Amino acid sequence: MGDVLAGIHSTWEFDTDSVLIRFERGIRTPKLFQVLGERRIPFEALSTVDLAPGTRKGTVVLHAVPRPGADPLLEAAAGQLRQAADPYRLVLPAERETLGDYYATELRAALGPHADEPADQYLVAAPPAPLQFKAYDAKVSFDGKVVSFRWFWTGASSAKWKAGDQSFPVSELAEVDWRSPEIAGGHLRLRRRGPDGQPEPRNEAADQDPAAVVFGLGYGLVHESLPLAAAVSEAIRAAEPAGEGHLDNGHRRADPGDIANRIRHLGELHSAGLLTDEEFTAKKTQLLAEL
Repeated sequence: MGDVLAGIHSTWEFDTDSVLIRFERGIRTPKLFQVLGERRIPFEALSTVDLAPGTRKGTVVLHAVPRPGADPLLEAAAGQLRQAADPYRLVLPAERETLGDYYATELRAALGPHADEPADQYLVAAPPAPLQFKAYDAKVSFDGKVVSFRWFWTGASSAKWKAGDQSFPVSELAEVDWRSPEIAGGHLRLRRRGPDGQPEPRNEAADQDPAAVVFGLGYGLVHESLPLAAAVSEAIRAAEPAGEGHLDNGHRRADPGDIANRIRHLGELHSAGLLTDEEFTAKKTQLLAEL
């Protein structure tokens, strides 16, 4: 396409096979956008594109929806991002509705042949390591190969102090579970790969689990903890043994228990008023499609 479409908080630059999303830096720009800086989204990573009235009066929204499994950031978020922090939404003044409709039509025409299928690999890059943030009970860092937890004596439980500081090579991990700090029970939990290649079960509460850190007011903020979770997820996928975790048709195998937990968490977000009825239904349908 070779065109540029400027909106509120971001600008989309269209290429022949992808769109480069550049996020503004400003006091009103969501902090997650500022951390991301820019992201290149291949057209093959998208499932659909639509244009709809914005929540703010006098605006319309060009919304690109990624295929399940295509973007490690959205996969780690598991439907927990507030609408305003969705990096795939371009908010436009209402007078640009005709122009937005043109690009929505052009993008839909450029979608790949597998747009209605889950992606069998990440097609969008995660934020690059090194990354770190402060949880309530630990400092979390990731250098691209190892995730490290360094406990704070003011927040860590006795169980975590007894276990000592923790290091997790991504080659030993099966998945990372991120729960938004914006609701009760926010945490980041790592699950090691068992002998069968599946995630080992973890029954402890996050505040007692040495493989988890807990969030709290001012700790584990979305724009700090989510990029790290996405980067770890991408590294885990890259380190995954050949042929493991995929179905015969090339699609990544979903853990039914994990899907059930994610749907349950969506229900909590819906009950807390962070998701509308329509958003809850759409995200639930998307998760069920991964089974």
